[in-house]
Amino acid sequence: MNDHVALSLATAILKDADIECVMFDSHAAIIEGSISAIQKRIMVLDGDSGTARALLMGTEIRDSKESMGIVR
Repeated sequence: MNDHVALSLATAILKDADIECVMFDSHAAIIEGSISAIQKRIMVLDGDSGTARALLMGTEIRDSKESMGIVR
């Protein structure tokens, strides 16, 4: 996902819930331009993945065809 607003909101939601998260591939996505070949990813610790998924699935920041992937 490369929607800056949605990623910022997701990061804020996770941090508000005291879930440590890091965004991966941010610089690579900027360098590749606007073709969206490289997607940014939000990473959380293994122990937080279930809670993080539940928090983000409960929001309306994801498209009906695309779930916001949380990679462990």
